Amino acid sequence: MPPTLASLVQHSALRLSVRAGEDRLDVPVRWVHASELVDPVPYMEGGELLLVTATNLAASDADAMRRYVRRLAAAGVAGLGFAVGVNYDDVPAALVDAARAENLPLLEVPRRTPFIAIGKAVSEAVAADQYRAVTDGFEAQRDLTRAALAEGPAELLARLAAHVDGWAALYDPAGAVVAAEPAWAARRAARLCEDAALLALRGPHTSSVVGDPDAEDGESGDRVELQTLGSGRRPGGVLAVGTAGAPGTAARYAVHSAIALLTLTTERSRSLREAEQRLGAAVLRMLLAGESEHARTVAGDLYGALLDAPFRLLAAEAVEAVAEAGGDAPLDVLARGLDTAAARAGEPVLLVPDGAGRLVAIVVDGGAAAALCAGYADRSAEDEGVVTGLSAPTGPIAAGTAYRQAEAALTVARRRRRALVEHEDLADGSLLPLLADEAVRAFADGMLRALREHDAKGRGDLVDSLRAWLSRHGQWDAAAADLGVHRHTLRYRMRRVEEILGRSLDDPDVRMELWLALKATAGHTAHAPAVPQDPA
Repeated sequence: MPPTLASLVQHSALRLSVRAGEDRLDVPVRWVHASELVDPVPYMEGGELLLVTATNLAASDADAMRRYVRRLAAAGVAGLGFAVGVNYDDVPAALVDAARAENLPLLEVPRRTPFIAIGKAVSEAVAADQYRAVTDGFEAQRDLTRAALAEGPAELLARLAAHVDGWAALYDPAGAVVAAEPAWAARRAARLCEDAALLALRGPHTSSVVGDPDAEDGESGDRVELQTLGSGRRPGGVLAVGTAGAPGTAARYAVHSAIALLTLTTERSRSLREAEQRLGAAVLRMLLAGESEHARTVAGDLYGALLDAPFRLLAAEAVEAVAEAGGDAPLDVLARGLDTAAARAGEPVLLVPDGAGRLVAIVVDGGAAAALCAGYADRSAEDEGVVTGLSAPTGPIAAGTAYRQAEAALTVARRRRRALVEHEDLADGSLLPLLADEAVRAFADGMLRALREHDAKGRGDLVDSLRAWLSRHGQWDAAAADLGVHRHTLRYRMRRVEEILGRSLDDPDVRMELWLALKATAGHTAHAPAVPQDPA
C-alpha cells in the first residue's frame, strides 16, 4: 500500500511527532514538497506532505495561520510538516490551533531531520508500492493465463474476481450473461444485460463505468466497469468487473490481462472463421449438387449434427435502400443474430455469404435460429433491412429442392416488401388435390407398376421401403427404424428399386416424381410411414 502519514511517524529514523490531526494519519502521501511561499496552493496537486520552516510565514499570527491552513486543507494537502530549530524553536501555537480547527495533520520535524530525508523515505515507499503493484499484476497475469488455458472463461472470471476483490461477468454480443463469478454475482450481472448490449453496439475497444442504482437489500452499491472484447470490427463480447471502488494498479493489471485473454478465448481468429466459412460453403455446394453422403463426411463434427435432423434452408438479401443508408449491414445483423441464437441453444447453424450480396443459411427446423427468422413474419423489409425466404423442413437428400423453395420465397418477399416469406406461404392450398386427376394417376400407376409386381410376387417390400426412405429425406437410420429393418437391408432395397426402374435415386427429379406417384396412388397401399413429409 502507498505510504501514509502514520507510516512516516512510525519511521524511526525521521523522529516525527504529531501536533494536530491525530485521527487522520491514515491519509496516503502522494509526494513531499517543500515551499516557503505564503500561498503554495497554485503549485500543489493534492495529496502532498508540505514541509515548511516558516521563513516567510507569520507563523505566530492567528489570523494569518487560519487563512494559510484553510487554503491548504481546501487544496487537499495530506499534511503539514513544520521544522523546529530553524526559524522557530517550537511549533507556534497559532499554527497548531489553526491545524486543529481544520483537522489538518500537523507534524513536528526535529532540527536534525533534513527535509530530503523525509522526501527519500516517501519516494522509496512509493517506488516499493509501485513495484509490489507491478509484481502483483504480473502474478495475476500468470494466474489468469493458467486459468484460461486449463479451465476456460469461467475459471478465469473466478480468478479475476479474487484479484480485484469483487466480481466479474462475461456477456455475449447480444448482452446475455455467459458466466458470472462468484455465483452470487449472477443476479447482479443480470441487471446489466441492457448496458452490455448497448456498449457492444458502440463497437470494439469501448468501455463505460456504471453504478448500481438498483442494489437490493443486503447488496452493496458497487462500481462496475464494462469493457468490450475483441479486436475485429464487431465485439466478441463484454466483460463486467464490479468493485467497491476504482481498481488499484495491481487490479488494473489483472483486468487488462483478463480482457486480452478473454478476447483470445471468445473471439475466433479471422483465419479460423474464414476456414469455417469455406467448409460451410463446400458442404452447401455438395448438398445442392445432390452429394449428401459426401456433404455429411465433409461436415464432420462442425456441421454433422445439422444434417442429422430436419433443417430449413434460408436465403436473404439486404433491402437496397437500407443498405445504401449506411450503419450496421443488415445481413451482418441477421447473421450475428442467427449465430447468437443458435449458440445460446447449443445447436449448429451453417452461414454462407454467397458473394452476391446474399446470405444462405441452414438452420435446425424448430430450433432457436429458425424461431428468430419466424419472428420476422409480420415485419416489413424496411424495418428489418432484409428480405428473407425460408424453405419447408427438409433433409440432406432434398437440399436442392429446399434451395429452390427458399429462392422462390425470397422473390415473393422482395415483391411484397416483407421481411420473411416461408415456402408454405407461396400457395393458398396444397398441390396434392391436383394428383386426383385420372391422367396423373395413370402415369403414377405406370411408373410404380414394376415395383408393385415385384412386391406382389413376395420378393420384398420395395414400395413401402421407397415411401419410408423418401419421407425421411434419404436418412437411412430413421427410415429403417420406421420399417423395422436394418439399414443395410434398406440400402439393398433401394438399389433394387434403381435396378428395376432403370433410374437413379440420386436425381432429385426422379425422387420428386416417385413421391408424387406414391401420393397419387396412396389408395393402393395399406399403410403409410409414421411421419410423412413431402420433400417437395
